Formats: sequence, structure tokens, C-alpha cells
Amino acid sequence: MEVLTPDIIKLGIAVLVGGAIGLEREVQYKAAGFRTIILITLGSTLFTLFSIALEPDVSPSRVASNIVTGIGFLGAGTILREGGRIGGLTTAATIWLAAALGMGIAVGQIDFVLAATAVTLIVLVFFPIFGGWVDRMREARTYKIVICSGDITRIEDLRKIFKDCRLRVAEDHFEITEDSVTSTWRTIGKPRNQKKFIALMAQDKSICRLEY
Repeated sequence: MEVLTPDIIKLGIAVLVGGAIGLEREVQYKAAGFRTIILITLGSTLFTLFSIALEPDVSPSRVASNIVTGIGFLGAGTILREGGRIGGLTTAATIWLAAALGMGIAVGQIDFVLAATAVTLIVLVFFPIFGGWVDRMREARTYKIVICSGDITRIEDLRKIFKDCRLRVAEDHFEITEDSVTSTWRTIGKPRNQKKFIALMAQDKSICRLEY
């Protein structure tokens, strides 16, 4: 039992570390919450412990690469594309980090893992405040605009309107048919300027469809 005691302590630490990070994700109603993050941290700890026990001379890089590969599939499942935005990246990164913390616990880097956990919680809890401040300063939006008349000269008019609204066009695509012109614009600018552009589009009778 004396041999097992240190490993049992490591499992307990894995549960605490995973629980601390998972609780924050649960409060934010994310896909990977309290139980999921605990299981990821615990699982990576167990995989590392078992690998070392089965093959004492195993290469650490081989253990790490296998865990990272496996956890990558789980993280990819939390990434979703909604309209012009991609969501779930922070949750996927948290899953990836939780696995790394579990590995650190298994190899005995407890102090380092606890410090990394504290930094992680600071990033997850307090950094969104700064993110909100940045969002108020600038916002990226993707517009899909359909011009019913099929008049391609309206494309240049749209460019001018974006410029007048102080929106920078980062990317644009066009699909032209006999009956309509469909354009997609990725813009960057202040939220109030985005609202100003939408208001102008709502008043434009030549535009039969606007998505963003």
C-alpha cells in the first residue's frame, strides 16, 4: 500500500485541479464543464502513471504525443462554426490544458501544476473583462448581401458605404448571376459603426436580403 499511496494522492490532486477549472467552465455553461474537465485531468494522469508503470524506461515524448493526439479529437468536438464566427476555441484549449496538467501531476510536478492552475483560472475568470473592453472598441462581422437587381455597379457603392461607416473590409467574395449579385464581406470596426451600416442597408430598397 505504501507504493500506491503517492499515486492515490496524485489522483486526488488531479480531481481538485480538474474540478477548479471545470467549475469555471460549468458556471459559463460551456460544453466541457465540471465533470468533463475532471475526467480529462484524471484520465491523462492515469494514462501517464500506467505508461510509466508498464514501461519504466518509456520515452516521455511518446507518452505525451499519444495523449495529445487523443485529446485533440475531444477538443475538436467542442469547436463550432456559427455564421461568421467560430465558437468553442477556449473550451477546446481548456481541454488540451487540462490534459497537460494531468500529465504534470503524474510525473510529480505538483507545485508547477498548481501554479499553472492558478494562472489558468486568472485567464478564464478575469481576462474576459479585457476581452469585453476590446469588443467595445472593435468588432468583426461577416455580411451576406443580396442585390436583387443584379447591378454589379452596386458593389462599388457598398464599398463606399463601408468606408463612410468607417468599417475596414478584410475580405470579400462575390457571386454574380443574371438576376442578382450576392456579396460576402468580412468587416472590422466599432460596434456603433456596424449598427450604422445595418441601418443604411435596411433603408436600401435594392437589397432584398441581408445576413450577418
